[in-house]
Amino acid sequence: MPTLTTVADWTITASGDTATFTHATGGYWAPRVWSGRGLAVAEADLAALDKALGEVLKLPVYWLARARRGDSAAGDAAVWSPPRYDPDDEFVYLAGPCRTDAPAPGYRPASAFEIDLVHLRGLRIRIAAYRAAPARG
Repeated sequence: MPTLTTVADWTITASGDTATFTHATGGYWAPRVWSGRGLAVAEADLAALDKALGEVLKLPVYWLARARRGDSAAGDAAVWSPPRYDPDDEFVYLAGPCRTDAPAPGYRPASAFEIDLVHLRGLRIRIAAYRAAPARG
């Protein structure tokens, strides 16, 4: 799989129409995935993830995946829920099309997870809007 970008602790690679996200941090601060249902990222990691997503959206591999999908709604933010911050664990949760190789119920730490390339734009829109909103209380 060719590496598309590396930003801070995030490395994004691609194979076919799928992007694999690998996060360097394990343990408590590792991203959490509920395979097929959602993603949770430490709020402190959102800026780097937002930047990494922006880099991928500039690449031909993203645009070729969108063209192959042939869906005018591909990339819409609506496939992802608005982000929800949980002050108890300092993670931001988004329901959406994220998956791991080992599906399990509930959010589980994952050093790597996959998202179809066509859904990266929607994820970036949701994260950018969250980051631009006034500070949470």
